[in-house]
Amino acid sequence: MQRPKDIVQLWVDAFNAGDVEAIAALYHPDAVNHQVANDPIRGQAAIREMFIGEFAAAKMVCIVENLFEDGQWAILEWRDPLGLRGCGFFQTAGGKIIFQRGYWDKLSFLKQHGLPVE
Repeated sequence: MQRPKDIVQLWVDAFNAGDVEAIAALYHPDAVNHQVANDPIRGQAAIREMFIGEFAAAKMVCIVENLFEDGQWAILEWRDPLGLRGCGFFQTAGGKIIFQRGYWDKLSFLKQHGLPVE
């Protein structure tokens, strides 16, 4: 069985490659992804669609600052090349991500990428 840190490292690798299929494969079919700046996304298929839209909108890179593990959880502190910082909490079970919560500054992200401010 893979450790939570290992699963999140696979997630980071797939994210940085822009590989939506590899990212989606890491989630349980009933997973929830809640980026606190947005509404929660429920289900592997919806999470896949979310990443398709996000990668189409902006070039995103996740540089690992710290990656911790506690029980079923992995905690990722990250930055990107433009200076945005954030953290993510990943709960895993059976080798899959079952819950993810992310904290980051959406307004800064939108401005950095020249995207419309909501």
